[in-house]
Amino acid sequence: MSLRVAIIGSGPAGIYTAEALTKQAVVPLEVDVLERLPTPYGLVRYGVAPDHTSIKSIAGYLRGVLESPQVRFLGGVELGKDVDVADLLDCYDAVVYCTGAMLDRRMDIPGEDLPGSVAATDFVNWYCGHPDMPADRFVLDSPEVAVIGVGNVAVDVVRILAKTADELRATDVPEDVLTRLAASEVKVVHMIGRRGPEHAKFTLKELRELGELANADVRVRREESVADVSAASRQIRGNVEVLQSWAARGLTGRPRRLEVRFWMRPVEILGEERVEALRLERTRLVDGRVTGTGEFETLPVGMVLRSVGYRSVPLPGVPFSETTMTVPNEAGRVRDREYVAGWLKRGPTGVIGTNKSDAAETVRTLLSDLSDRYGGSDPSAPSAPAGPSGREPARRAKLDDLLAARGVTPVTYEHWLSIEAAEVALARSLDRGERVKLLGLAAMRTAYDH
Repeated sequence: MSLRVAIIGSGPAGIYTAEALTKQAVVPLEVDVLERLPTPYGLVRYGVAPDHTSIKSIAGYLRGVLESPQVRFLGGVELGKDVDVADLLDCYDAVVYCTGAMLDRRMDIPGEDLPGSVAATDFVNWYCGHPDMPADRFVLDSPEVAVIGVGNVAVDVVRILAKTADELRATDVPEDVLTRLAASEVKVVHMIGRRGPEHAKFTLKELRELGELANADVRVRREESVADVSAASRQIRGNVEVLQSWAARGLTGRPRRLEVRFWMRPVEILGEERVEALRLERTRLVDGRVTGTGEFETLPVGMVLRSVGYRSVPLPGVPFSETTMTVPNEAGRVRDREYVAGWLKRGPTGVIGTNKSDAAETVRTLLSDLSDRYGGSDPSAPSAPAGPSGREPARRAKLDDLLAARGVTPVTYEHWLSIEAAEVALARSLDRGERVKLLGLAAMRTAYDH
């Protein structure tokens, strides 16, 4: 018999789960990776900054998993629309949910819903060519922009806003998006943190990159860079040292300027028809909590990008905690034959590689739970028999028949390779790097229908 498992989501968590299954299960195995989009790799394709090619190279590793003979990619299949949980449990021995954390957290301040106040995730999806984001989603027509947050995503957003289009030309940014970046009128980018520099979440490598930008000066206010890091980690000490070195140097007259601010919190976004300004309040810590001081400052920004954290969204028919914004689980187990891995399991913590050990834990739980279906033996053990009393269980209905009956034609891995080939060809025609992403579902469909 074959153990049949469905994985919902083809980002790092989903593909690492597929890899763990192929490595841990010794019985014959069939893994279907279902993905809403026509393209795999999730955050690696649509969340990693285009100028961070070393991180994006992880896609090469993930590709090897998808090309395993035991694994099948089915794009264009959405849970809750094309199939539901009952369908999956009827077709598979187990289902693993790996849809990540797709939405940003809100600041819950007045004016947050004004045009021009947007999630940093939307901006990232835009410059990364996510098919949900049209090329005209952003018009960079304001001289000043505020980015709320001091984590790596905020740093990525700031860096892209600060670079010239020529500096991004060799990346995979869609051509239409690159054209809009070239027309950007942004001159000043404010990156704002509610706490001090010792509390910032960015990594030292990411931070240093900002100080090496050819197109932008970086300014830090000396009084905002003061921090006691005598007992802090090496990472935090390094961050503070870099920030303090920036506070000590002057401006050089580069075309754009980055203002890195600390101890300031947004209290209101101002404007009538769209964002016109951002009101900030000076903060301090009282008993470990951020408290306003009553000192205010207003920035004349025309766009506010919030990057204050991510949250998962509920999946239709799957348990979800509104408190933790995760699927409640025990070592990855949700309910009988239902499992979870990645950010949907533990929250948006860790780096891409963290999903590998997380997925391995979930797979161990899954295989242990299914041991009763293999005569009480662990299906990952070489001695596991074919089934109870040695009889092979009846095969479950295949998803293919169900989708065909509903008029759903999945995007296959071969289709994805056609999309890749079209992106490589486009880059060659534009004399731009290794690939240029196709923008929109229609362009992708044209690539694999030909």
